[in-house]
Amino acid sequence: MKKKNSPTESITIPAKLLAPVKSFLEKEMVRWKKTEKTVVKGDPFRDADRVNHNSTEEDVDEQVGHFDTEVKVSFINKQLVQLRKALTRIKIGKYGICEKCGKMIDTDRLAIKPETTICIDCAKEQEK
Repeated sequence: MKKKNSPTESITIPAKLLAPVKSFLEKEMVRWKKTEKTVVKGDPFRDADRVNHNSTEEDVDEQVGHFDTEVKVSFINKQLVQLRKALTRIKIGKYGICEKCGKMIDTDRLAIKPETTICIDCAKEQEK
């Protein structure tokens, strides 16, 4: 099913206003990548001194630590994907336009969450 073009699709945010947003998103990418490296370094499974014949308690601690690392890395990767999507939308001139419905994303939403690529209505619908 082809979505209808909305009149707001032709509206674009001026490049002068997007420059600081782009800069912020790029800095966030760097920050999240550094965080990912730090989190991965803390994975007990990556420890070179790890003993293969641990006690049950130590083994459980390693498993929990590894699981914690995996959850954090998964979250970080989702953040990085969202930042890349927002940067790509800036590049192609579609930043601020909802990727689901094609309507403009509220500027307050973009101010709070500049990496968002969907409007609040579509976000609520997605959560259902």
